[in-house]
Amino acid sequence: MKIEGSKVLITGGSSGIGKATAKLLKSKGADVLITGRDLQKLEDVARELGVLYMQCDVAKETEVAQLFSEGIDKLGGLDVLLNNAGIGAGWGTLDELDLDAMRRLYEINVFGATNVAKHAAQIFKKQKSGNIINIASTASLKGYANGSIYASSKFALRGLTQCWQAELRPYNVRVFQVNPSEVPTAFGAEDRKEKADVDNKLSAQEIAHVICSQLEMANRGYVPEVTIHATNPF
Repeated sequence: MKIEGSKVLITGGSSGIGKATAKLLKSKGADVLITGRDLQKLEDVARELGVLYMQCDVAKETEVAQLFSEGIDKLGGLDVLLNNAGIGAGWGTLDELDLDAMRRLYEINVFGATNVAKHAAQIFKKQKSGNIINIASTASLKGYANGSIYASSKFALRGLTQCWQAELRPYNVRVFQVNPSEVPTAFGAEDRKEKADVDNKLSAQEIAHVICSQLEMANRGYVPEVTIHATNPF
């Protein structure tokens, strides 16, 4: 697709991969709307990047509905949804698991992502074009000790991605999944402050370039899933 002039919605767009992708797509001429829960942070980032913003907690159905009734009108349409909002929490072994923590995480990582994609799909099916990019993780490919809650949420997102691919391809809608390995961002940090880049680990900017390259492929093709590893993070 042609990035210039496209209309892009990015959830979790005020930091990390979301912010880096918003910056890159804006530089290529896209109109971008970012969302997040922290209004002040959204305002600051939107001003820095020159993009639109709207406060939205994807775990709240009423806020997602408002995003699509007001935010998409402000954006002027929709060509791309970057489903990036997500949290990490509840680490522990099976015998220690906090099911309330699991429910809270699923509300954002699984149900929130699904609700935003549902609204986007309604638009994309009508216009017979569009792109949904789900930011998952290498944790969607292989479980690990203490990761039952987070990894299972990403396994769920991977299953959803494959279902949506099957459903939406007849409407010329492309659904991609991107699996970054560890990227130092505000993800998982209680204070939500950005972590500094680490020389031997991936950067948010590198993931943004992967996302952009997937979108720039001609609409007749798409890459269903791409996984990005740091060469030597050890």
